[in-house]
Amino acid sequence: MTLPTFVAPPPRLPFPWGWLLGLVEHKMGKPLIANRILTWSPKTLVGTGVMEALVIHDDREVPVRLLKLLRVFVSYRVSCPFCIDLNGQNHRDQGLTDDELKALASPTGYQTEGSFSAPEKAALAYAACLTATPVRFPEAVITAMKAHYSDRAFTLIAATCAQVNLWARLIQGLGVSEAGFAAEPQLLELDQFRTRQP
Repeated sequence: MTLPTFVAPPPRLPFPWGWLLGLVEHKMGKPLIANRILTWSPKTLVGTGVMEALVIHDDREVPVRLLKLLRVFVSYRVSCPFCIDLNGQNHRDQGLTDDELKALASPTGYQTEGSFSAPEKAALAYAACLTATPVRFPEAVITAMKAHYSDRAFTLIAATCAQVNLWARLIQGLGVSEAGFAAEPQLLELDQFRTRQP
């Protein structure tokens, strides 16, 4: 279900932003409506673009699978259909099963999913705290994080969760719907996470 955005993109994207955005959209294979809207404020577009360009995609301490778990989980926690669609795509290629994807969609499913390792569960519990309002961290959550992750890895996990949260709030604030990134959108259960009502 695609609804019109709250804000329309400029009728003509200013140079060089339109050209650069066209390159990114070509690579992604989809129009990036939120980014097009952000061309109303080139500083905001550049700031979010730089942040996105520096996102960690794999790291010796925070591997692809954990990053995927966190991105999908935070997307579900903040009910962002666009983010769920984008971050949930190709989940199998990055080591997540369909059952794990479903567990991430449930508020507490990560706690009972048997295939998540203790370090993964610690990071997901941390992400659950970081995406709650108000943000509160029980000492047990921090103790578990410190038992499994170095200070550097802890920082990367916090930054990854915060980046998804920022994009989710921005995308939702502009009224942007999912873009059809996932090949099997029914697995993502997007209807349960829509924040916009027709």
